[in-house]
Amino acid sequence: MAAQLILGLSLLVFVHELGHFLAAKAFGMRVNRFYIFFDAWDKKLFSKKIGETEYGIGWLPLGGYVQIAGMIDETQDAASLSAEPEPWEFRAKPAWQRFIVMIGGIVMNVITGILIFAMYLNVYQKEYLPMEEVNKTGFHVYELAQSIGMQQGDKIIAIDGNKPSRFKDATGVGLFLGNTLTIERNGKTIDLALPDTFYREMRKPFIQPLKSDVYIELIPDNTNAKKAGLKGGDKFVAINGTPIKGYSDLTTVLNNNKEQEVQLTVLRENAEVSITCLVTDEGKLGFLPRFDFKPYYAHQAYDWMNGLSYGSLEGYNVTVSQLIGFGMLFSGKVNPRDSVASPIRIAKTLYGGTWNWPRFWSMTALLSFVLAFMNILPIPALDGGHMMFLSYEIISGQRPSDAFLEKAQIVGFVLIMGLMIFAFGNDIAWLLGY
Repeated sequence: MAAQLILGLSLLVFVHELGHFLAAKAFGMRVNRFYIFFDAWDKKLFSKKIGETEYGIGWLPLGGYVQIAGMIDETQDAASLSAEPEPWEFRAKPAWQRFIVMIGGIVMNVITGILIFAMYLNVYQKEYLPMEEVNKTGFHVYELAQSIGMQQGDKIIAIDGNKPSRFKDATGVGLFLGNTLTIERNGKTIDLALPDTFYREMRKPFIQPLKSDVYIELIPDNTNAKKAGLKGGDKFVAINGTPIKGYSDLTTVLNNNKEQEVQLTVLRENAEVSITCLVTDEGKLGFLPRFDFKPYYAHQAYDWMNGLSYGSLEGYNVTVSQLIGFGMLFSGKVNPRDSVASPIRIAKTLYGGTWNWPRFWSMTALLSFVLAFMNILPIPALDGGHMMFLSYEIISGQRPSDAFLEKAQIVGFVLIMGLMIFAFGNDIAWLLGY
């Protein structure tokens, strides 16, 4: 868990700071330091000076920095820049060049996120399920979908007026942040409003294509399924002689046989196996399902062109989700304790306790966009704060004084440190069960 977090952060911090570094060098600025992670109190794990720049790795994995000569930031104050600016200093360059230097890290994180998402889709997912194919038969709806008014067999036409092209687009995080869901039922179009608090339910099952082969993914301990002898990889063929052609068939038969023994026919290693199992009073056997849609729907293959397109869409969805989430946070609709996370919770909930390359790359791509979004916020000490003051300078033609920029930097630093203390304290309490 820690290794995945550190590797992911190292990659994202490196490309972010590389964006600043390359832009600064392109405009002839001198870069004194390039550090992955912070060398707080001048403690570092590694450093080497090449030319005018010291490259290094700090010990505090909360970010990184490039120290550009002549720039007021957390490493340099106004007093250290009292002399006349040299031609190679940040402050000697036009405002538009300084703006590009500051946005360079954000741009690199966006590009990195798109490329990783595209690679992930091409290597690990390879193909996707077209929404138009799923809509031919509609969806099996879970209790969560039923709670907003969906019914068995409904077809999803649009989300906030946008037509989803993949099944994945109809189950993403953006859906759970208070959108309008347009469905088709018996030839009629119906709009369903999703409540602002719907995001709290996003870990619950929502919808599945109505027709799909059902396999056993995992059997938890002490369940009827495990006691009966079911195994991971078993494919449901029939229950009490009734063919199972989708999860809807499975749940219907089980709900009609609560607290009764049923005769299961499953396919195991190309041979049918008959197993007797007791159904619980909730109509369950006690297993986690895996679905295979290939026998029923045409899959579309990812290539690098549509991979980049869908990678950009993933990034857009992450950014919009962040914007909506911030709006809900500041409007009081969500609890800050549920919305602000430190690296502790990121490592535990996103990366997980086992090394999994597909999940690692997916989560790293997501965090790349989150990092870009956080840095563009107009808070002094962040890239967005510098960009805010540079935009003012470009528009007005007046440059804020070095003393003002230094004070703004201190205010921003205090705000960020306060947020970090809250996030770490919140997550420590979360780990302790508070």
